[in-house]
Amino acid sequence: MKCILSPIKVSLLILCMITSTFTLTAQVVKPKSAFPELTSEITKMDSLLFAAYNNRDLEKMKPFFSKSLELYQDNDGVKGFDQVMQGFKSLLSRDYVLHRELVKGSMEVYPIKGFGAIQTGSHQFCHVENGQLECATFKFLNIWEKTAAGWQIKRLVTYDH
Repeated sequence: MKCILSPIKVSLLILCMITSTFTLTAQVVKPKSAFPELTSEITKMDSLLFAAYNNRDLEKMKPFFSKSLELYQDNDGVKGFDQVMQGFKSLLSRDYVLHRELVKGSMEVYPIKGFGAIQTGSHQFCHVENGQLECATFKFLNIWEKTAAGWQIKRLVTYDH
């Protein structure tokens, strides 16, 4: 038995296939604001961490990082918690004031089921040296873990230096 479809039926069939493909795609692709509550939490943590950084307060910064922290940096290699804290201590003791600011609109946050969140974005660091404002923008990726003590960065990747 042969099934012969009229041109109109073929057109309708193709239209249905295209429409269902777009519908499935629309359900899978999530906008940047698909996780507003989580984004709000991580934005707050990012703000608190870098308020401490901008105020040169290492003791307030420490609780934001897991003791099992791993920092991956494109131009400096891999470091653990103690090395990172020593680096911050050295950086924060410099004569000039280094200021970090999140690049507006660059941050994205995604959940990690049963663990925490991924935060990506760009941030700018500026300081005045020899009377000149020096600024540089870098990219970062943080893996935040939600612990009993609160949010902590477990893995940190900084690149594009």
